[in-house]
Amino acid sequence: MRNSPFWWVLLACMMLLDIYVFQVVKYVSHSAGPRAKMILYSAYWTISVSALLFLLVLPYLSFEQQPKILRNTLFAIIAGLFFAKIIASVFFLIDDIRRGVQWVAGKLLFSNTEGETMQEGTTISRSIFLSWAGMIAGSGLFGSLMYGFGNKYKYQVNRQQLAFDNLPLAFKGFKIVHISDIHSGSFTDKQAVMKGVEKILKEKPDVILFTGDLVNDVADEMKNYMEVFNRLKAPMGVYSTLGNHDYGDYTHWNSAEEKSANLERLKKVHGELGWRLLMNEFVELQRGDEKIALIGIENWGAKARFPKYGDLKKAYSGSENYPFKILMSHDPSHWDAQVRPDYPAIDLMLAGHTHGMQFGLEVPGFHWSPVQYIYKQWAGLYEEAHQKLYVNRGYGFIGYPGRVGILPEITVLELV
Repeated sequence: MRNSPFWWVLLACMMLLDIYVFQVVKYVSHSAGPRAKMILYSAYWTISVSALLFLLVLPYLSFEQQPKILRNTLFAIIAGLFFAKIIASVFFLIDDIRRGVQWVAGKLLFSNTEGETMQEGTTISRSIFLSWAGMIAGSGLFGSLMYGFGNKYKYQVNRQQLAFDNLPLAFKGFKIVHISDIHSGSFTDKQAVMKGVEKILKEKPDVILFTGDLVNDVADEMKNYMEVFNRLKAPMGVYSTLGNHDYGDYTHWNSAEEKSANLERLKKVHGELGWRLLMNEFVELQRGDEKIALIGIENWGAKARFPKYGDLKKAYSGSENYPFKILMSHDPSHWDAQVRPDYPAIDLMLAGHTHGMQFGLEVPGFHWSPVQYIYKQWAGLYEEAHQKLYVNRGYGFIGYPGRVGILPEITVLELV
């Protein structure tokens, strides 16, 4: 990493960005007193230089040996600073372009286009306005990321009734708790995680369905959380599938055999929890005299970087005669890519994977996250014709150790 051209380009860009933003800091603080300026400038450069020095010496440190929560928090702070300055610089750049155009127009037309104020004393300078707007936007982004550190265990119960014309009468009122993306390797507070499990148990679901990513990379990440998640019980059982992180594709292995052994160990972990792991297969769920099919496949993603381990053809085979079918598939891109066009008899698909990017805005009638520009279906309920997809926002977290606007989710689905 230390010899990577990208690394040095990134450092150079961060340094130039710091210098650019500092010019605006000086501009908006020009009327402040000398002492206030000294404090402001010192604080700005102390933070900026500390971030640059940390990245500069990082290749020479054994940083991977530090606790994961410390690593992720430091990187989140540095990334937050960087993106906050990027956001602020967009406003600054707009103002620079505006003033540049005015200057050129003034030279060409031999007229006074300075016009920073329409009426001196009554209208704020456009440069001052855009500069402050940029500072507020950047500070708001950074502040929200810092605030989000405290949201990672604030489990939100989302309830949804799903109506299907072909649902067997015995399954009317059937309650499913759907969770996804536990990512146990990111947890640092067992009691907080336990409170989420207690919320699930209070719902008294008929069945619990988990749609993948139990760990970040390694099966051993579950060691400290076996006694937490083995408490999950339901009358019709707990069923699970694998997500993209469960295969160990994002970490280094000494051999293919070591990687394969890790996956086999993870499969056993599901069993030791009392969960039935569905590997490209289906099971029947019976209530009274009626039955439905529950299908579970390995990870299958339509995005190029995600391998297609799942085999829906194999999993679906034999379920044709069941009047109602539920599919557990980790990646929501599977729905449009294969499920809807090729398997119209699958009534409900449950997925996770996106986490809602752990960042966004959700208010009644509106939800937004940057992840929606990558995934068409990224959180909540989607319907096409008679088929439905529910995308869980994730129980855990990965990378950024927090959540902003998109809280960890426990989904309660009632079939009606």
